[in-house]
Order: sequence, then C-alpha cells, then structure tokens
Amino acid sequence: MGSDPLRPTQKGKNMYDYLIVGAGLYGAVFANEMRKAGKSVLVIDKRPHIAGNVYTEEVEGIHVHKYGAHIFHTNNKEVWDYVNEYAVFNRFTNSPVANYKGELYSLPFNMYTFNKMWGVVTPEEAAAKIEEQKKEAGITEPKNLEEQAISLIGTDIYEKLVKGYTEKQWGRPCTELPAFIIKRLPVRLTFDNNYFNALYQGIPIGGYTRMVANMLEGVEIILEEDYLADKEKWNGMARKVVYTGPIDAYFGYELGYLEYRSVRFETELLDQPNFQGNAAVNYTDRETPWTRIIEHKWFEFGKDEEGNDLPKTVISREFSSEWEKGSDPYYPVNDQKNSDLYHKYKERADREEKVIFGGRLGEYKYYDMDQVIAAALERAGNEY
Repeated sequence: MGSDPLRPTQKGKNMYDYLIVGAGLYGAVFANEMRKAGKSVLVIDKRPHIAGNVYTEEVEGIHVHKYGAHIFHTNNKEVWDYVNEYAVFNRFTNSPVANYKGELYSLPFNMYTFNKMWGVVTPEEAAAKIEEQKKEAGITEPKNLEEQAISLIGTDIYEKLVKGYTEKQWGRPCTELPAFIIKRLPVRLTFDNNYFNALYQGIPIGGYTRMVANMLEGVEIILEEDYLADKEKWNGMARKVVYTGPIDAYFGYELGYLEYRSVRFETELLDQPNFQGNAAVNYTDRETPWTRIIEHKWFEFGKDEEGNDLPKTVISREFSSEWEKGSDPYYPVNDQKNSDLYHKYKERADREEKVIFGGRLGEYKYYDMDQVIAAALERAGNEY
C-alpha cells in the first residue's frame, strides 16, 4: 500500500522488510532504493514533516530553509544524476559575503578579498603580502587553531575573517581549539568567489521538501512517531531497521553523551523586497552575536516559480550554541574524546544484527548532502 509522503499513513502493515527511522536524505534515499527493489518499507519520523534538516517550507512564495542553508554541491556525477531524477536544479552559486564591523569582503579568500584588505591588484602582490605576514608570525609548528590559521593565511585575514566567526561557531577561543580543525584554508589568487569547488551545484526548484517527497513517493510514512519511545514494538514490525537518529540515544546514552554544536535560528518575514542582496552574509567580528544572516529568496534569485519578483523577504539569523539534550544536534565535535566514545558505541552498533546505522547522527560524522546520498546508495546496494 503506497501513500503520498506529505499525507502520512496512520496505520501500517504488521510486517515490513525495512523500517526506516528518519525521513531525511539518508532515510529517503534508502527507502526509495528498497521500494524500487520490490521491498516493503515503512518510514517513521518524530518530526511533523519529512526531509529532516533539508526541510524547506513556503512563506510568501519563498522556500525557507528551516534548519539552515543547504546548497547542493558535488563532483560525484552518479549522485548528481540521481538527485536530478527527483528535482530540477537551478544554477545557484554560493558566493557568501563577510561583514566585519561594516566592512564587506568576498568569500572564499580571493583577489576581491585581497584587494579590499590591502589594496593589492595582482596575484603576485597578494601572494607576497600573505607570505610576508606568515613569515612575520614565525610559526613553524602550530599548537592551536589560531596558530594554524595564521600560518596559512597571515594575521590580517585571520583577525578579520576567521577569528571571531570561528570562536562564535565553537563557543571557545581559537587558542583553545585544536589546529587540525583548520587543515587548510582556500586562498585563490583569482577573481573567483564561487565558494564550492564543485562541478555540479544548485538548489532544487520548488525546495528540498518537494525533492524528498518525490523520493518517497509510494512509500508508507508515519510522522510524529518517536521510535526510541517504543523501540521493541517498532523493531518487531520489520525484518531490518535503518536507524538515522543519534547513535548514543539508541543505546540510552549508557556510555555517555556524544557532544555536538547546535544552531538556533531567528527567522523574520520583512515587508521589503531586499534586505542584504545576497543569500548568505557571514558576520566575522566577535561582538555580533549571530554567525550569519541568510536571506532565503536569493537561493532562487528573488523570484517565485512563475518568475515574478517577490515583494517581501525572509531572513534567518543563525546563533551557534552548545548542544543540550532536547535541542537539535547539528555538528559532531571532532575531537579525540568524542571520537573514542563514538567508536565504543560503534562496537555495540556492529553487534545489532538487524539494525543499520546511517547518516550524520547514526555515524556521528559531518556529511555534506551528496556524501549522505552516496553513503545511502552504497549501503542500499549491499542489501540487494
């Protein structure tokens, strides 16, 4: 029995081949592949909507990225071809702007950035200025993130465009953050402000929710169901379970809590057509409490699906915070303590014969969208 993913089924069958916990990208792709293979599938999600963190909702004709900006980018042609089966993508290119105390800089670091920072005009001048600052700093073995960043791009860019933003993101001084967080920083000696160095890039026309709904077409879905509240009941309904929630929550946090950074959003509908003229503006000084402001209409060029200019706009201010139980986990804290704890949980997960752990939370891993899809396709392929 199939159902419209936006109109969830209230009562499922007694037994399925696969119960999929989570209707985000990993769960949707896995469910889609199993349905195509002729398997019976039930998807449940504790949220009142499908699409997980890529969920978009329409406000005044604007597709608002409710859980933060998601820009699809990939060099993987297989994944690009796959998503294009379920959505038509526009030609959006991510070119964020950095606002440092009212000074505007182009990101990622490129010739526009260096011209504004130092007045240099040629790539040779820019490279010389960066080298001069790196040499003055004299850092040979970076001991923390601050030293690592300065050894890569010099003091001026670090102070204005890296330090404050990074400290807000992580909630601690750069001198207390490990150097490996910034293995490299992109320095482009060209006038190229395309943030992602990816062959394929864009936003699904109609929003991500529609794309995920297309993936889930013909799959039974029950929303607002908490799998962990009655795990045994749900496990008894399927031959196998695909779990995309937090791995530590699955085991009742018995070994301790994995740490995350969380994000809080303040979203406003404004009665004006243009707030900042760009989809993303990063606020890189320490004093501004938010990390960035997203103006959602510019992901789709400020027009509705008929091509009409939109008279209003929606903005979201993003605030980074420590994760607390009950808040949404976003970014795994990539340090040794959490890595060690995750591997203890993974040892337990590997012993769960009928449960597949997948996705950002199930694998405690930062995934871009294309990587999530590739991982789900690979894991589903192992089930055939």
